[in-house]
Amino acid sequence: MKIRSAFFFLLAALVALEASAQAYPSRPIKLIVGFPPGGSADVVARVVADELSRQLEMPVVVDNKPGAGGNIAWDALAKAPADGYTVLTSTDGAPSMALYKNTAFSDKDFAGVSRISRGTVLVIVNKDSAFKNLKDVIDYAKANPEKLFNASAGYGSSPHLASVLFESVAGVKFTSIQYKGGAQATQSILAGDTQVNFATAPTVMSLVRSGRIRALAVSTPEPSPSVPGVPGAQEAGLPGYNYTFSFGLYVPAATPRDIVRRLHTAAVKGMSKAEAREKLASQGMDTTLSASPEEFDKEVRADAPRLENLIRISGAKVE
Repeated sequence: MKIRSAFFFLLAALVALEASAQAYPSRPIKLIVGFPPGGSADVVARVVADELSRQLEMPVVVDNKPGAGGNIAWDALAKAPADGYTVLTSTDGAPSMALYKNTAFSDKDFAGVSRISRGTVLVIVNKDSAFKNLKDVIDYAKANPEKLFNASAGYGSSPHLASVLFESVAGVKFTSIQYKGGAQATQSILAGDTQVNFATAPTVMSLVRSGRIRALAVSTPEPSPSVPGVPGAQEAGLPGYNYTFSFGLYVPAATPRDIVRRLHTAAVKGMSKAEAREKLASQGMDTTLSASPEEFDKEVRADAPRLENLIRISGAKVE
């Protein structure tokens, strides 16, 4: 009788879980972003939120939680109920987790839903800068170590990692000033407070198009179709320089797999639409979707050592 009772209890639990997944979502979903409004993460999040809202027929509200290289947002996700009503959009978390050793969470606390987009970083200067091309920057930086001020979007951010790799490949050393996000870093370039900036495309594309800043190169060997008119690093004079970044969706690790798959299906359907792809393309980003949540998790784990190594190269330490 005890075995039979246990069987029926398990069956009832499975039925309840299935019913819960089928009813999902029954209330608005929060989409957390680890950086301030105006940066690339915020731009991508708002496009994704719109498409998820349409696909799930439920409001998806963007919630900016900037700070600590995105770790405040990761911490909020780790503490959230694993019910599919709190989702994070972010670049891979390995760099910020490698930087901040005393976090109350680890990568085991999260599950991937899908990769959303991939993009390059632009090397930019003020429109009135004496640096007309990338070679000018490299030559000056070699002759004047640490005399160029680099505006960075914060330790562990994609612009930070792109600048670290640039220094390593070019054999130069900047003095990097860390800002709260990409928008704030770019404002310092506009104001003339700093001389060079590694910026994600969505943060600066409108400024590049309007001529308010000058883009010297993208962070890939070849030019990016999403960033027309800007040379690739090889053509610009730095062969061997290759850095890309991407955004994905994450949930707490214990989120029921049926709900994770529902979110994945909604994200893929929504972001596959021409309108959504064009919105990201206008911001210099390519829509790149994962075949499954499991495939996305596999990609994230495989890329973590490369990103962690860039943190080691940078020498950055945050207590």
